[in-house]
Amino acid sequence: MAKDKKLPRPKAQTPKGFQDYFGADVTARSEMLSQIAAVYHRYGFDALETSAVETVEALGKFLPDVDRPNEGVFAWEEDKDWLALRYDLTAPLARVYAQFRNDLPTPYRRYAMGPVWRNEKPGPGRFRQFYQCDADTVGAPSVAADAEICAMLSDTLEAVGIPRGDYVIRVNNRKVLNGVLDRVFDAKSLLNHNLDEQDFDSQVQRAQSTGPGGFEAKRMNVLRTIDKFDKVGEMGVRDLLGKGRLDESGAFIDGVELNTGQIEPVIQFLTAKADTTEETLQNLRNAVGDSATGAGGISELETITDLLGAQGYGPDRIVIDPSVVRGLGYYTGPVYEAELTFEVTDEKGRPRNFGSVAGGGRYDDLVKRFTGQAVPATGVSIGVDRLLAALRAKGRIDLTTVGPVVVTVMDRDRMADYQSMVSDLRNAGIRAEVYLGNPKNFGNQLKYADKRASPVAIIAGGDEFEAGIVQIKDLILGAEIAKNATLEEWKDRPSQYEVPRDQMVAKVRDILDGQN
Repeated sequence: MAKDKKLPRPKAQTPKGFQDYFGADVTARSEMLSQIAAVYHRYGFDALETSAVETVEALGKFLPDVDRPNEGVFAWEEDKDWLALRYDLTAPLARVYAQFRNDLPTPYRRYAMGPVWRNEKPGPGRFRQFYQCDADTVGAPSVAADAEICAMLSDTLEAVGIPRGDYVIRVNNRKVLNGVLDRVFDAKSLLNHNLDEQDFDSQVQRAQSTGPGGFEAKRMNVLRTIDKFDKVGEMGVRDLLGKGRLDESGAFIDGVELNTGQIEPVIQFLTAKADTTEETLQNLRNAVGDSATGAGGISELETITDLLGAQGYGPDRIVIDPSVVRGLGYYTGPVYEAELTFEVTDEKGRPRNFGSVAGGGRYDDLVKRFTGQAVPATGVSIGVDRLLAALRAKGRIDLTTVGPVVVTVMDRDRMADYQSMVSDLRNAGIRAEVYLGNPKNFGNQLKYADKRASPVAIIAGGDEFEAGIVQIKDLILGAEIAKNATLEEWKDRPSQYEVPRDQMVAKVRDILDGQN
C-alpha cells in the first residue's frame, strides 16, 4: 500500500500588499490615535465602531475612482448574499445612519478609527490593508459644519506634533467647478452657429446626450484631466483638454477635444489662487462667469473663510486653493486637503515636500441610496500610516522601545518567590515579567533582557534569598550586556545595586525615574 504523500509545509510569509506591525509601531499608532480621539471628543464627536464586513449591496459603488462591480474590494458570496470587507469608513457610516436614523441625534457627529481593505495591485508604499481615522457630521446642511471640520483637522495636526507652519489645509468647492463646467459646456454658445436651425438643434441634442461624444461623457473626461493637474501642470492639462499630449514614455494620450474657448475657464479655475483670499475669490468669479451654481460655491467659500477667521484660523493654516482637485468627482460641495509642507528625502536621496496626509469634503448623496432622501454630510479622513511616517520624519516619534523589568530566575524551585517580586512591581504600576524560558543558562536570560530592551533586571539566587536581598541591575546606564556574560561578571558591573528585598520596588522606581 502506497504511503500518503507528505504535505508540503506552508510558507511563512506575509501576503503581498499586507504588512505586520510590531510593538513599537503598534504603540506609536495607538498613542497617536488617542491624541486624535481626544481632539475629536473635545469637539463633541462620539466614537463609532462598525463591522469590518458589510453587504456588497450596502457598500454600493465601491471606490470613487472605480466603476466596475466588485472592483477594488475583497468580496465573497455567502447564502446567496455578497459580503465584502469595508474599503473605507464612510460607506459603513451611511448604512449605520440610514439604519438607526430614528434613534440617532440629528446632526449625528461621529468619529471612527480602524483598518480598511482595498483589493488593488500593491506597490511601494501602497498596501491592501491600512488604517483610517475619520470624523463626519451627518444631517448638517450648513457650511459651518465644513468649517468646523477644517478647524478640527488643524487642531488635530498640531495635537499630534505637526506645528503651525509645517502644514496647510487647502479648501476648494465642487460647486465652483460645476459652475466652470456649466460655462464650458454651454452648448448653444459653443457649437457651430453656421448651420440651419434643424442641423443646429440636432447637433445640440447629440452633444447633450450621455453617449461617448456627449457632454456628460466629456464632463467626466474633464474631471479626470483636472485630477492630473498636480502631476502634469498647467500646460499638461491644456494639452489633455485639447488634442492630447505625449506622456513620459513617449506614448500619445488622446485629449478631450475641447476648443480654446472651453479650455480657458478650466485653466482660470485651476490657477485662480492668488496672494490674498479676496483675489482668489475674484479669480474664481471670473472663471465661473454667469453660472449661478458657481456663484453659490464661491459664496460658501467666503462663508467658510469668515467662520474660520472668527475662530482665529487664518490663511497661515487654512487657505482657499482651487488647485485642490482630488475627489471632486465624488464630493458635492466643499473639499479640503491637509498637506504637510516640510521637506523630506525620498528613497533616491532627493528632497521633496511630504504631501497630503488627510482629505475630505461634503458628500450629500451617500445616504440617499438607502433612504431615497438627500441627507447632507461632511467629513474628513486621516491617513494614519502617512501621518505616522510624517511624525517619524520630523523626529516626533521615538521608536526606541523600553521593555519590561525582567526578573531573572536563578533557582526554578523558587518560582513562587520570583512571582511575588514581579507581582509587587506590577502592583506599583511598573511593567515587569518573570523570565519564563529555560533558566539553566543565565547568559540566555541576559540576552533575553537585552533583546527586550529591558531597563532593569532583578537577580536573586540562593545567597540573596538567604540574606533577604536582591541585586538590581540598571541596564540603561550599564555598558552593553556581554553576549556570554557569567553571573559573577554581571554582578561586577558598576551599575548594579544590592538592596533589601522590601526596598526593591522603591529602588527600581528610582532607577526608572532617573532614566526618563
